[in-house]
Amino acid sequence: MKRLAVLAAAALVVAAACGSGKSIISAGRQPPVATQPAPVTLPPGETLPVGQTLPPAETTIAPTTTAALLDTLPQCPTDALASATGPVQLTFWHGMSGPLNDALQQLTDTYNAGQSKVKVTLIQGTYEQTIDKYLQSGQSSRPDLVQMPEYMVQSMVDSKSVVPVEACMKSSGFDSSAFLPTGLAAYATQGVQWSMPFNISNPVLYYNKRMFKVAGLDPEKPPVSLDDLRADSQAIVTSGAAKYGLALDSGFDSGGGWYIEQWFAKAGEFYADNQNGRSARATQVLYNNPTGQSLLTFMQSMLTDGLAVNVGDNATTGFDNLLKLGDANEPAAMTIATSASTGTVINVLGSGQFPQITNADVGVAAMPGPGGKPGALVGGGSLWVVDSGDAARTAAAWDFITYLTGAQQQSQWASVTGYVPVRTDALTLDPLKTKLATDPRYKVPYDQLLASPDVPTSVGPILGPLREVRTVTAQAVAAIFGGADVATSLAAAVQQANALIADYNARNG
Repeated sequence: MKRLAVLAAAALVVAAACGSGKSIISAGRQPPVATQPAPVTLPPGETLPVGQTLPPAETTIAPTTTAALLDTLPQCPTDALASATGPVQLTFWHGMSGPLNDALQQLTDTYNAGQSKVKVTLIQGTYEQTIDKYLQSGQSSRPDLVQMPEYMVQSMVDSKSVVPVEACMKSSGFDSSAFLPTGLAAYATQGVQWSMPFNISNPVLYYNKRMFKVAGLDPEKPPVSLDDLRADSQAIVTSGAAKYGLALDSGFDSGGGWYIEQWFAKAGEFYADNQNGRSARATQVLYNNPTGQSLLTFMQSMLTDGLAVNVGDNATTGFDNLLKLGDANEPAAMTIATSASTGTVINVLGSGQFPQITNADVGVAAMPGPGGKPGALVGGGSLWVVDSGDAARTAAAWDFITYLTGAQQQSQWASVTGYVPVRTDALTLDPLKTKLATDPRYKVPYDQLLASPDVPTSVGPILGPLREVRTVTAQAVAAIFGGADVATSLAAAVQQANALIADYNARNG
């Protein structure tokens, strides 16, 4: 998911608190309890109706190989920090910018001032800059700790350059029971916990409550299914409340890259084989099926019927879809975007830069999906311990990770940024406790992760070339949004994606 850019304009999107004081995910139209989809048999050439899905090809997680695999990986001597002489100099590469960088720097300054064993130096770049710099660097020039987005899991594993955090957990006797299972699962594969979730997010629906009222809709009952999304968009357009019901985008690290991933998870289907690449290395993507064709046909029809507008790949500002909510001429009433935007957009909107939209006008809700099924895949990033070969630096990296993911630090981080806290006990501590009580919009992405069904399809894909595959997928989505044939576009995208996977596996298998 797209990392929050330093753009004041993005802040025109704000989520107003639900009038009941509860998270709006539990206040609107109630989605059904998550269950495995019923089997569906389709005649040749037919597609599924929106909201109806085929059952997943696999329903159980393969036996893990934690003990055997973990024993072959670099170890984490966490006790080495106690015997280190002088402060251990730790370098941390990260992809946070603007207010997010400021929040991370504040946490780091507090850590450095609170103990004398470790001195952390932050090196800031974008995610893409950090990824390329890391993969092009040798062991001697890499950092001690690096933050990577969720689409880099398999690539980082295959780099053979990291110490799995599970080794550090075992070495230190670390208690992870307070952590969100979905957060941990996103960064685990084949039974090994490779990295530690830190800044996690997921897509949510931002919508204009004033426009809902004008359209005769209940602003406290946002759409939960794709059929709801269409019906509400039709009401908004017909009433003249807004030019469009929904703003769509085709960015590789936003809608274009993860509409299909998220909706397949909500539908209970795998995006790639071998349980999204988690039971064994993925060899192909699976989204050119009746479900994928049905989903993209639905979105194309929204555009064709004038109920939605496509802003493209968000290249102008990084948040063109969000800006449509404040467009003075042809606004959209809804859009789907990362929850990581919440903190900054709320703060900037409060400055009055966008008088046409007030805090009370805009709501935030769970991402609508097929059949109104709950849940979402984890986005954002995690912390990786780099194998420097230096026991003290490895131990220092782990010490800093345990600090950043501590309950108090996660309370502070989530309340300032809008990221989902990675652990449940952070919600019981201020400032987050008070933030959620006074501003329930911050809790929507947290509740959405808690609502994810405990099934293998709720854990996202970890293809080796996922970054490149998302780009190919986004290009197909863009073509379909532009009117291209759905089946032909998806077939071509799958062919390209599978070729990328085959080439990657041949080089890294």
